[in-house]
Amino acid sequence: MAIAIVRLGTKRARAEGIRIGTVRRPPRGVPKRDFAKRDFYDAWLPELAPSDELVKLGQKAASDAQWQAFVKGYRREMRTPEASRLLELLAVLSHTAAFSVGCYCENAARCHRSVLRELLREHGAALR
Repeated sequence: MAIAIVRLGTKRARAEGIRIGTVRRPPRGVPKRDFAKRDFYDAWLPELAPSDELVKLGQKAASDAQWQAFVKGYRREMRTPEASRLLELLAVLSHTAAFSVGCYCENAARCHRSVLRELLREHGAALR
């Protein structure tokens, strides 16, 4: 059992488990009843998404320094008690259940899900 980090909207891997969307907004133009059917997510957890301001910063990051500013800001947001408790919960669940978390971004290296992977690892999560 472990957490897979995925790109939402891509074909699910075998035994991936439920998908949790850690995005600020639902997919555009997709009816809610089709989110899971179209491989976006089964459950939505926007509390683990970066704030709107940080999303814009991350999307505009052209240099490593700009990307690191995003990473620093996202890590700061994830230190709130609410976010920290959610990270801890997912980490504990990862030892007994298979599930995935993800975002829409094409480039995982420049997406908050790459930072989320590290945060989950720091909280003791089992990761695939």
